[in-house]
Amino acid sequence: MGGHPRYVTAGNPGPFTLDGTRTYLVGAKQVAVIDPGPDLDEHVASLVSELAEAEEVVIVVTHGHADHASAAPQLAERLGAEVWGPSGVSVVDRELEDGDKVLTDEGHLVVLHTAGHARHHISLHWPDRQALFAGDLLLGEGDTTWVGEYPGCVADYLTSLNRLRYLELEVIYPAHGDSLKDSTEAINRFEGHRRNRIEQMEIMLARYPGVTVEQLLPLMHGYKLPEAAKRAAKMSLVALKEHVETENR
Repeated sequence: MGGHPRYVTAGNPGPFTLDGTRTYLVGAKQVAVIDPGPDLDEHVASLVSELAEAEEVVIVVTHGHADHASAAPQLAERLGAEVWGPSGVSVVDRELEDGDKVLTDEGHLVVLHTAGHARHHISLHWPDRQALFAGDLLLGEGDTTWVGEYPGCVADYLTSLNRLRYLELEVIYPAHGDSLKDSTEAINRFEGHRRNRIEQMEIMLARYPGVTVEQLLPLMHGYKLPEAAKRAAKMSLVALKEHVETENR
């Protein structure tokens, strides 16, 4: 297997982005730029510098969240490149379907529909390296990513994780945090966390009939949850509650 791909880390560290968004560059002359990141001038300038020798560039966004996609218009304009990505993402020039290929001079990337973290989310399988660019499907540390954007997102997320098991991956490159070199362990860890949360929700709904999300928040996230994290936590609880209630109908 060849070496790891180049990446540039944006200056947007935080509790959800870890060390910042990693923008991956696959190829030397024919390059795919994966997740251009937040619209920070310094980050875009670093990417332009890294791509100085490139002859053909395509920008690929895994999903439309600002920390992944908001730099796309500025970077595309500076490079004269198109933006590709899933349907439903406003910055995309060309919509990618499941199974589409993105060509680079270091091998092709295969588009996988991996909804869950976002309704419109893709990952990119790099068969030549037995690798996957996962966007926010998994993170480089811990055992969870945020899942709470839309009804049905929990079921979608588990389905997306299961898709990865058939790829025989040697490494996973998340958009936040270090690469995951034991892909099976990582998939099991993230799936295990989600199923544990589902089980906890089942217990709470059985124990407290009619319980509200506001009441569930301290029960499942503790009483010291930072104010900045409460909105995301509530949305994830809404999604878990909806998933359990749907499964038990």
